Amino acid sequence: MASEKKEEKTTQPTETKVEEKKNEKKDKNDKKEEDEDLSEEDQQLKNELELMVERLRDPKTALHRPALEHLRTAIRTSTSSMTSVPKPLKFLSKYYPLLKKLHESWPESADKKLFADILSVLSMTYAEEGQCEALRYRFLGSTDEDIGSWGHEYVRHLSGEIMQEYQTRLENDQSTEELIALALKIVPFFLKHNAEADAVDLLLEVESIDQLIKFVDKDTYERVCLYMTGCVNLLAPPDDLDFLKTARTIYRQQEKYAQALNLSIRVGDMDMIKEDFEQCPDPLLKKQMAFQLARQQIYIETEDADLNACINNTNLSRYFHSLARELDVMEPKVPEDIYKSHLENHRTAFGSNIDSARNNLSSTFVNAFVNAAFCKDKLMVTEDDNDSSWIYKTKEHGMTSATASLGLICLWDIETGLSLIDKYMYSTDDHIKAGALLGIGILNSGVREESDPALALLSEHLESNSLAVKQAAIFGLGLAYAGSAREEVSELLLSIVSDTNLSMELSSLAALSLGLVFVGSCEGEITSTILQTMMEREENELKDTWSRFMALGLGLLYLGKQDASEATLETLKAIQHPLGKEAEVLVEALSYAGTGNVLKVQKMLHMCNDHLDKEKEDDTFQGFATLGVALIAMGEEVGSEMSLRTFNHLMHYGEPVIRKTVPLAYGLLCASNPQVSILDTLSKYSHDNDSEVAISAIFAMGLVGAGTNNARLAQMLRQLASFYHKDASSLFMVRIAQGLLHMAKGTMTLNPFHTDRTIMSPVAIAGLMTSIIAFTDHKSFIFGKYHYMLYSLVTAMYPRFLITFDENVESLPATVRVGQAVDVVGQAGRPKTITGFQTHSTPVLLAHSERAELATEEYIPLAPVLEGIVLLRKNPDYMEEDKE
Repeated sequence: MASEKKEEKTTQPTETKVEEKKNEKKDKNDKKEEDEDLSEEDQQLKNELELMVERLRDPKTALHRPALEHLRTAIRTSTSSMTSVPKPLKFLSKYYPLLKKLHESWPESADKKLFADILSVLSMTYAEEGQCEALRYRFLGSTDEDIGSWGHEYVRHLSGEIMQEYQTRLENDQSTEELIALALKIVPFFLKHNAEADAVDLLLEVESIDQLIKFVDKDTYERVCLYMTGCVNLLAPPDDLDFLKTARTIYRQQEKYAQALNLSIRVGDMDMIKEDFEQCPDPLLKKQMAFQLARQQIYIETEDADLNACINNTNLSRYFHSLARELDVMEPKVPEDIYKSHLENHRTAFGSNIDSARNNLSSTFVNAFVNAAFCKDKLMVTEDDNDSSWIYKTKEHGMTSATASLGLICLWDIETGLSLIDKYMYSTDDHIKAGALLGIGILNSGVREESDPALALLSEHLESNSLAVKQAAIFGLGLAYAGSAREEVSELLLSIVSDTNLSMELSSLAALSLGLVFVGSCEGEITSTILQTMMEREENELKDTWSRFMALGLGLLYLGKQDASEATLETLKAIQHPLGKEAEVLVEALSYAGTGNVLKVQKMLHMCNDHLDKEKEDDTFQGFATLGVALIAMGEEVGSEMSLRTFNHLMHYGEPVIRKTVPLAYGLLCASNPQVSILDTLSKYSHDNDSEVAISAIFAMGLVGAGTNNARLAQMLRQLASFYHKDASSLFMVRIAQGLLHMAKGTMTLNPFHTDRTIMSPVAIAGLMTSIIAFTDHKSFIFGKYHYMLYSLVTAMYPRFLITFDENVESLPATVRVGQAVDVVGQAGRPKTITGFQTHSTPVLLAHSERAELATEEYIPLAPVLEGIVLLRKNPDYMEEDKE
């Protein structure tokens, strides 16, 4: 400290000569020590710099300009390592206060501006924190000079100060124009020097992200857009949508229509989607975009028959069968192939063949899930046309599910399915007839047919006298037209919702079906009808366990639409009945589904906090709030991991209603993504003392492993089957979980996120939520008469394939590498996007966290992400390597 003080004294020009002489001796001693450390070059540089500072103190103004020029050159040419301060800046440190004073004393001139520039650079190292000195001198300096010439570190420092100063000025209501102008000068420098992330961050802080578009060119757009879309999950609204829209505009500018379309889908704006699709000039690329729309089940009318076939998913069944043939899994399986009861370790020589109706019912579901979309099985579709004996091996409501399973077995193949189901349409048994109607609904799910067979066949039965037939027709319409927002369906079903003379279950089912059909559309008429019905119904009717589906139907209308649901939430507060609270939780959770909005997660957790007395208050809403946490957090990885930890706490300290819902939340969060830690947790819960928790956990195991054939999980479920071999209802559940695990023989997924886990399919969330909400009261629904609610999963089922086609949409096998996806946002250079890959020939299956890339450059993929259906175009520049 002492020596620093002495140095300070020498820098003050007003000190008397006497004191200077006294200090000179001490200085000489200090200098000797310093000099020993400095090399000759450094010593020379130091002396030169000191001479320059002396010259600046000289009253002769003629000497100033050369001195400043010299300082400038010295500072600019000094290279520095990352860890040390550049030499000139280091040697000038003790003169910094002196130079600041000198600058103030000079009259206005070009020299003074250059001086300010130099001070601005020095301030980077020596100014006080938070003073924004570098920025202040920058504004005083000569603005015509290129900022970048002072080096990257200076520009980064300056941009940091701009962000700080911008916030301060906003708080004090001062003008920020000059800051934005400076920021816009810095952005091109950042983009030129591979600092795309810094450029985006700077513009985000000064709220001018839309300005980015004019600086991006063909070399930088990819990294900029990758970083921007990577940020979306971490931004608060409305910034997140601004980022998506800006990135989309950049893609449009670079004529990357398919990428732009994906972002428009994420924004969820139909006008933008139409614009991207219709303005694409390349017919082949347009076909690829049609497949992207089909995956998300967005319908746009076109004149072109081929495009219509792509958008309507007309050939999905054909593509799926070609995958199945390639993987050699066409052979139908029977439930016993799945149960492998000979491996279960209990001796029930007499028990395994019991032909109980419940056993047969579970086999019906297993058979349907395992042979889904293969169009053949060994129980229902037998060689002998007259033999439909399997259906009669189940009882009453079981027959409904058994007949409906035909729809699932022939999924997406409308012709085959209708011809098989047709004969049951005329059955005298209402349950079988109901099953046939539901089967038609399932069959049409996710596929559009110009002739609308589902609408024609189901609408005439809405007036049926039989309750079972009526319910099946309503639910079937919901499944068949999920996500299509068809006006015809709302005309048919709205009257059923609002008719207070009908039973609550019909009204609620109709509301649910409308929710499925108009998912995420914020349809005003439906909203008001459902709210009206909730207010008009009697207290005891609202207590009906079916009412939860009315609340779900309302919530689905706002899926992913964030604050669009505020008016509805306000209205719900007016409903005194507990159903109002349940609906409120569901509407809010679904509006923010997949956004990772932290404040909403906290709000949901808050609701789980209170320990309510069941006798006095209804606590169902706490279960829904638990699901809400999973729904909101599921879109982004950090949030998902944090919510898993939270669920662990809820499981320890929560009320029974929360505990039985936690496993379901796990199932929703990790659908078709069997991570070992989650399987272990669920395995623990599946042996819980509370049978409700155990049942939920078993179903969740089915969801988590759905369509993955995970061997570890298969082993766990076999152990559970022997553990529960005396408990019929738990065993029934284990069987269904086994069926889900081997869904479509391991070729499908239930996960609602696709296209590299960036786009959320609203229809899939709707289907998952319907089955999960049914499990919040499984005694009434799944173990009661309404086990067919399980078929709601059909809207989330989709082949997890990558299949490649040529220009004419004919199969074209290509070699691809499939490996674990790696996050490369903001990394330098061209990092590898997958790790630990294997090379296959398409079609291939992709697991939840896997990604594919083409192994050779022979073809150019038209899809932005290799997933689902990808069209390839021959690469004109490809040279085949000489094969020796």
